[in-house]
Amino acid sequence: MKISNFFIFSIFITGFLWGVRVEGSRYHHHHHRHQNNPKNYKNDQKDHQFYNFKPTKIFVFGDSYADTGNNRKSMANSWKQPYGLTFPGKPSGRFSDGRVLTDYLAKFLGLKSPIPYRWMKYATNRLKYGINFAYGGTGVFNTTVPEPNMTTQIDFFQKLMAESVYTKADIEQYSLFLLSLAGNDYGAYLANGGTVQDIPAFITSVVNQLVVNMKRVNKLGAKKIAVTALEPLGCLPQSTILNSFQQCNATENIAVDLHNSLLQQAVEKLNNETMGSTFVILDLFSSFNSVLASKGVPGSTRFETPLKPCCMGISNKYSCGSMNVKGEKMYTVCNDPKSAFFWDRVHPTEAGWHAVYTNLKSTLTQKIL
Repeated sequence: MKISNFFIFSIFITGFLWGVRVEGSRYHHHHHRHQNNPKNYKNDQKDHQFYNFKPTKIFVFGDSYADTGNNRKSMANSWKQPYGLTFPGKPSGRFSDGRVLTDYLAKFLGLKSPIPYRWMKYATNRLKYGINFAYGGTGVFNTTVPEPNMTTQIDFFQKLMAESVYTKADIEQYSLFLLSLAGNDYGAYLANGGTVQDIPAFITSVVNQLVVNMKRVNKLGAKKIAVTALEPLGCLPQSTILNSFQQCNATENIAVDLHNSLLQQAVEKLNNETMGSTFVILDLFSSFNSVLASKGVPGSTRFETPLKPCCMGISNKYSCGSMNVKGEKMYTVCNDPKSAFFWDRVHPTEAGWHAVYTNLKSTLTQKIL
């Protein structure tokens, strides 16, 4: 989104957002107190032991923050060098130099990362860990990539249930569902000529559709559904390149605030309706911000210039992985991907995802197990 438009947008939206924030803030602060209160945490642990929910399968829907290899090789940079440089040492369809959010969530649960849907027939022994239906570049609506949106991804899953690849008991008792939404709907909205004035209404429609998807997997039997909060889009290198990767675009993050506030209210409402904690938010917004602000994870990872990507096109005509007609690289890669938070213009490195996961970890036990 053009920066001048954002100033108009910020004035336009602030009043509306303030109302949303006030509505949500009481719950939000209570939520954090709850997490930091050891007594409450013990009670939560008792609840978890009572329900004894230990997922053995993960079903993943969404976009490149969760995709582990569904995009077609002819279409996605994720299948080109230098993607996969750190893990597994060659391109694997992940939009990073290595592991992504799905891999770390699986690791947290002690599981192998679920097989990408496109490759399931080649590794039927892996189906016991679930399936990853996420396709890079997609959203809840159709975007600029011709890959299946989240509704279609859930259709794929429903078809497998109809074919008895998974039973309802599998889903109810042993499965965690992850819905990843990293902002492709908003990129497509702007690319297709969407106006700044209409953005609040569009954000509302995106969150509403996400809620429809969450309700749908819940009806299919899912008892634990994790949905990502939107990361700070104004901190992605595609935005910070305008100021030489020095600072986040605060105005752009106002839109993100609206998305996340609406999502938080929706999840609270869904949990009231289902009388439980079926729906949980993985707060990527806070985790990204925390890691970027402290330039890593205190005591372990250090990112000296956290807003600068490791892999960049040599000019704005090119991106990470681009080659010219002669087959020459049109990109540069930093010396040490472990020292960079961002891999390319929108995706974290493996080290970046690990830092985000480390930041999220304390709340994962409480939210998921």
